[in-house]
Amino acid sequence: MRFKRSALVLLLALLALGTLVAQTTTLNFWTWRPEDTDAYNKLIAVFEKANPGIDVVLTAQKNTEYNTILSAALAGGSGPDVFQSRAYGGLETFAQSGYMEPLEKWVPELKKFDKAPLRGATSIKDGKVYGVPFASQTLFIYYNKAIYKQLGLSVPETWDQFLANLQAMKKAGVQPLANGGKDGWTLEVLQGAICPNFYGANDFFDAVMTGKATFQDPRYVGAIAKLKELTPYMPDLFMGVSYTDMQSSFINELAGHFIGGSFEAGYFSAQNPKLEYDVFPAPVAKKGDKPYVSVYADGNFSMNAGSRNKDAAAKFLKFLAGKTTGDFFIKDLKQVSAVPGADTSSSPYIQKVLSLQKYNTPYIMLVGFRYQQPTGSVLLQAALQGFMAGKFDAAEVGRQVQEGLATWHAPFQKK
Repeated sequence: MRFKRSALVLLLALLALGTLVAQTTTLNFWTWRPEDTDAYNKLIAVFEKANPGIDVVLTAQKNTEYNTILSAALAGGSGPDVFQSRAYGGLETFAQSGYMEPLEKWVPELKKFDKAPLRGATSIKDGKVYGVPFASQTLFIYYNKAIYKQLGLSVPETWDQFLANLQAMKKAGVQPLANGGKDGWTLEVLQGAICPNFYGANDFFDAVMTGKATFQDPRYVGAIAKLKELTPYMPDLFMGVSYTDMQSSFINELAGHFIGGSFEAGYFSAQNPKLEYDVFPAPVAKKGDKPYVSVYADGNFSMNAGSRNKDAAAKFLKFLAGKTTGDFFIKDLKQVSAVPGADTSSSPYIQKVLSLQKYNTPYIMLVGFRYQQPTGSVLLQAALQGFMAGKFDAAEVGRQVQEGLATWHAPFQKK
């Protein structure tokens, strides 16, 4: 009798365990930031503690390969339940392919988000919201404070002052710029940081969007030409220098400047907690000009329309739309969170970024020209690689971009 009772207890325990196992849902979550894997796992642990029936498995793909891998996975029915999605035109492609679930009914918290970040998560074709915006990014220049102090340099306001600082570093045997050109997207970032203050920022953006100006406008061509003035201060054989090489050079204090985005700060600090750096907006043509910075909605968290775990995915997305995640982006990733009510007061760096956004302009190709093929980014990146390598001049960059965009941007097709 005692044996039967023990067997019954064991059977009931096994049944209970089986029920628990059956109730556990595994969510696959993809990101394009391998650099942030450790930080994201900390955030996921907070979610899992509050939702014991859901396990989130994080997979980080290489940035430049992410879209291709994600598209293939979604098309093949093996994609993640929740994934980082690009903003603007990058979102449009996946949304209109039927790979994304509209989120209004799943994540009502989206109603509280500001219009600017939501623009990057909304389809221009059907007006539906397909993502939870996670951050805005700003393009500017990082500098090593210790090197500046050592050489007695001041933060530059004008282009000539900036070039003088670069020259002073070169003369002192310090690599002035970490930037290279192997990865075309980093050259687009270079353009986004430096050129607006030469082509006219918002005035020019509005003009090309409406067809009142083209990318062959002397203002734009002249702005592109300014980039060539930086090449004497880039690493030797800079066209072979990759993004990770750039990061490593600045992190290890081998280079005095890094022209990039606000998204770099968290990784810089994590890799070298002793690194003393600060940021400044790209220099203006002459003293007194307003220093504009390019700003954009970086991306979103989206749900796979084919997911078999939509209820669990919605819980995770609601968490990603909440204050815990917003504060995490500010404190751990050092990024300007899109989540309403996120606490910016704890981060002097974020306060600095927000102050630079006083004069802001759209990151031109990402915000305005990624909705059809060939995208402005693809055209510009290829053209800039040829230009920086010395194969042709700035006017040719403008011509290639203009001719490619004129195949689909209606305002450029008007007689």
